[in-house]
Amino acid sequence: MTYLETAAQFYSEVAQTPEIGLCCVQSTPLQLPGLKIPRTMEEMNYGCGTTVHPNELANQPTVLYVGVGGGLEALQFAYFSRRPGAVIAIEPVKAMGEAARRNLETATQLNPWFDTSFVEIRTGDAFNLPIEDSSVDIVAQNCLFNIFEPADLTLALKEAYRVLKPGGRLQMSDPIATRTIPAHLQQNEQLRALCLSGALTYQEYTQLIINAGFGQIEIRARRPYRLLDTQTYNLNENLLLESLDSVAFKVDIPEDGACIFTGKTAIYAGKESFFDDSAGHILQRGIPAGVCDKTAAKLATVKPGEILVTDSTWHYNGGGCC
Repeated sequence: MTYLETAAQFYSEVAQTPEIGLCCVQSTPLQLPGLKIPRTMEEMNYGCGTTVHPNELANQPTVLYVGVGGGLEALQFAYFSRRPGAVIAIEPVKAMGEAARRNLETATQLNPWFDTSFVEIRTGDAFNLPIEDSSVDIVAQNCLFNIFEPADLTLALKEAYRVLKPGGRLQMSDPIATRTIPAHLQQNEQLRALCLSGALTYQEYTQLIINAGFGQIEIRARRPYRLLDTQTYNLNENLLLESLDSVAFKVDIPEDGACIFTGKTAIYAGKESFFDDSAGHILQRGIPAGVCDKTAAKLATVKPGEILVTDSTWHYNGGGCC
């Protein structure tokens, strides 16, 4: 049995008998006015973070959600796009798709504004999305891509890139590892299905996103997720997993490399009222400006002592000068 077959069997079982918090550290679902989430959806909240960022959801975007799970985030996306077919959910596991449909039916009873036509559930997988090229505004997935082996993850990322409109966004939440996970854990199919052994390091994860063609990545949250301890997992030292929420944009990769925003800022402290680096970055004296990591590194060497570059906060919500 392959790791994908193991994962499919595992999620088929938990679709029929939900296990609260069985693999992921559950977070409180996003609270929105007039949105009531069915209890079964909360019990099937197997994600490690969130892909639903309200500031990304103006103008009722068309959302492709890969791996519908219990339907929680599909419902949340529908909250912002209240029209038939606004959310297309792709689900390879039959039992999970059926459970999501039941949960969405329940959601209509709790939410007068919601209609099940807002969410269309299609059978398919992340490697061959049943969607036309350049046809959706957002592709989202929560705690699915991390179970893929690198070659399969590359395929999934390229498929997401293919179906996005120019300027579209790939919104993801996945575990990442603070160091490379040992081979004996990577090869454990059950642990991989549990979102515990397939995680890549931050550098590996973001590089694969860039390799798929995405020219800009914004980190929305990075926080501790799970600890793989020495006794349970046969390790020489404890290994911390983190949860990473990111948004990657389908824009061209600049000649000098992709832009990754991690919450760094640059602050000009020179004698003039502003600093212009002639590359599109204007810093007002004394006012922090969000910059990508690449620009931060360059500015730190331009005027030593006159430009302060702050550390990553691992949270970025726009508003920078890049």
